[in-house]
Amino acid sequence: MDIFSIDTLTLDADSIARRLRGARRELVQRVVASVQGVLRPKAAFRAAYVDAKAEDGVVINGVSFRSRVLRRNLEGIVRVFPFVMTVGEAFDRTMDQTGDLLEKYLLDEIGNLALIEARRLFEDHMRNTFALETLSCMSPGSLEDWPTEEQKNLFSLLAGVESLLGVRLTESLLMIPRKSVSGIYFPTEVSFSSCQLCPRESCDNRKAAYDEAKARRYGILT
Repeated sequence: MDIFSIDTLTLDADSIARRLRGARRELVQRVVASVQGVLRPKAAFRAAYVDAKAEDGVVINGVSFRSRVLRRNLEGIVRVFPFVMTVGEAFDRTMDQTGDLLEKYLLDEIGNLALIEARRLFEDHMRNTFALETLSCMSPGSLEDWPTEEQKNLFSLLAGVESLLGVRLTESLLMIPRKSVSGIYFPTEVSFSSCQLCPRESCDNRKAAYDEAKARRYGILT
């Protein structure tokens, strides 16, 4: 298993303040400055190989995953990259220590944005390291077709990730630290996002517009 780490993650307080409409710019700048030193993004990942493909799933390094969408995305794909990424336990502790509700909200949003920026840098690293032009990702729980229960199988592909990153699954299959993400990256000719298959209208984390035609092609709609 390989490790990717970011020693210093620089966040733009002004752009965060503009995104968080209604929050005072000075307060956002203060909160961003207070956590800049505790953000320690790190990812564990590995190259894995698709052993077999069924109608409704795939087998990767001997581990079975049930998802028609994942199966379709991996048509013609042999090598994939399961991963877990976190901004670190120290950020969780910072969130837990504040009793100010507004500051806790700002920290939660800043943690989300930090994870997005860390993933952008990680994806650049993956493309450069493995000579990949277009890289897409699916995460357990992002679609009903690939439920959160599949987290257990994904973590089994990354044995030792808790000792390496400090990331663990709770009984309800949530990741601790809270600002963590897991999934499988795979090369594609056309960029794919699970958001394209999700009709939910109110979602702050939407990365792409819902595509009903694509949802039908993937078998999500009949």
